[in-house]
Amino acid sequence: MYLQFYDELIPGTKLNRSEMDGLTGLAFLKKVFFVSEGVMLTQIRDISGIDSSTLQNWTKRGWVANSHLKRYDMDQVAHILIINMLRSCMRLDRIAYLIRYVNGDVADKSDDIVSDSILYDYICRALDRMMSGEGGALNDVVKVIEEVTAGYVEPFAGAEERLNRALEVIVVTYYATVIKRRADDLLDGILPQAERETGKNKGGNCLASAPQRTDAGAVSAKRI
Repeated sequence: MYLQFYDELIPGTKLNRSEMDGLTGLAFLKKVFFVSEGVMLTQIRDISGIDSSTLQNWTKRGWVANSHLKRYDMDQVAHILIINMLRSCMRLDRIAYLIRYVNGDVADKSDDIVSDSILYDYICRALDRMMSGEGGALNDVVKVIEEVTAGYVEPFAGAEERLNRALEVIVVTYYATVIKRRADDLLDGILPQAERETGKNKGGNCLASAPQRTDAGAVSAKRI
């Protein structure tokens, strides 16, 4: 499928790229953590639009590691953003499995094949290349991912293949999120005001059982 796209939002956030000088990935995370080594829950909410009850639920279910002294480090924030960028078009239990497929136990970094912040950076770099026209076709995803992870050093045989397969799922899922968001915007342009508001209140996702989002840049869809 040949379909180019552009997303004005930093993946997993409600921030426009222009608000952060076009930064995404690791460069964006480093800017967030420039002043402090940890961020509070309120800062995560401001960045991602995720409310405290949602994040607490993710932590309770073992999808996100506990904060330390009420602060989240760079890897934890990256982990949260990865979940957030996928949840409009993928069920949370499937996202949790996908992340475990890469990095095992969320609370144990010793079994990680890549840090969450570098994983987020790979995702953003691949998406940036797809959007820049260097690899804008969906058919080019595998090639782009292999180029982005070319410098990756495997901790054990087969780790790179595992990483690249997970990245392919993530990039394609986010592709679907951006396209669905664009479709919703187009539909909003022709719907009567009342129906437009009703649709926003009902939500809906690419997967019928996925959680609904109300933050900026949210995506709503039915199972496809």
